[in-house]
Amino acid sequence: MSEKVHWVAFETMEQFMVDVFKGAGIPEEDAKICADVLITSDKRGIDSHGVGRFKPFYVDRIREGIINPVTNIKVIKEGPTTAVLDGQNGMGHVIGKRAMDTAIQKAANYGMGMAVVRNSNHYGIAGYYSMMAIEKGMIGITGTNARPSIAPTFGVENMLGTNPLTFGMPTDEEFPFVLDSATSIAQRGKIEVYAREGKQLPEGWVIGEDGTARTDTEQVLKDLVTGGAALAPLGGIGEKLAGYKGYGYAAVVEILSAALQGGAFLKALTGLDNGKKVPYHIGHFFIAINIESFTELDTFKKTTGDILRELRASKLAPGQERIYTAGEKEYIAWQYRKDKGVPLNEAIQRDIIQLKNDYNLNQYEFDFE
Repeated sequence: MSEKVHWVAFETMEQFMVDVFKGAGIPEEDAKICADVLITSDKRGIDSHGVGRFKPFYVDRIREGIINPVTNIKVIKEGPTTAVLDGQNGMGHVIGKRAMDTAIQKAANYGMGMAVVRNSNHYGIAGYYSMMAIEKGMIGITGTNARPSIAPTFGVENMLGTNPLTFGMPTDEEFPFVLDSATSIAQRGKIEVYAREGKQLPEGWVIGEDGTARTDTEQVLKDLVTGGAALAPLGGIGEKLAGYKGYGYAAVVEILSAALQGGAFLKALTGLDNGKKVPYHIGHFFIAINIESFTELDTFKKTTGDILRELRASKLAPGQERIYTAGEKEYIAWQYRKDKGVPLNEAIQRDIIQLKNDYNLNQYEFDFE
């Protein structure tokens, strides 16, 4: 029997998250930033990084003392086009927005800007920050390291995070080009979605300690933490399908998220110290490129759009209906969802009800209560 999914208006869900975050000790303006990042994920159909992570990744970690609800960002070093920031274990969304704003401002003045961050936390969908640059007529690039999940090619130990490498570029179409993807075949958030839906994993996503594929979703989530399982890099297990390429890109993100800012890396990001939960000390990097320092913005948009249109118009494989380009499916999801809202499965519904009760938010009434 399929579970009952309820849809809640985006405005309602976003304000609910703001109120819960405020109840958890986050200042109102910061709470709005955090909620905006999360709701943007749901608006774009990326359910793995939206409301589903609201309680376990952020509220619960604040309660456990793992995340500081009040974000105090320290500038470690700054130049005309660069900045090194220390998030001091605050909210990753707030830190990420400040860092990309910094990169964008520097790019506006000097053509390019880059900010790197240490001692942060999970910052939501990476594409949010690339889209910040797009809104200013710029190219946005970002990446982040994370809790170890990926095994190196020919290895079985989870060493690297899912480490997204994300690019965003404006186009002359109704939607921008936004490539926001992990450097593993699938990231932990996708596995969490499978767990919430009670589904087995596709074979090839996860490798066990014996070197074989794992599909037992619930146990995999536990073993990813204890080291009993690891995610396969893009390309898959071994080198037959070029898994070493995904492994290499994951390593690039790890380096850029740690080495420039003097941050933590690899096994230092487990969030555990002798079995005790501790802050993650995640690192990020943000790059903004001012297109008008190279060419006219409209010219760039037209060329980019032409490239994407030609790709979508190319010859289809037998049995396929269409070809997509990055950011298109998210735009389609938004068109479908904009008047429907956020889909909440039963597990998320339980989280929402619990948070409503915990913070006495009785002004909210949900039809699944």
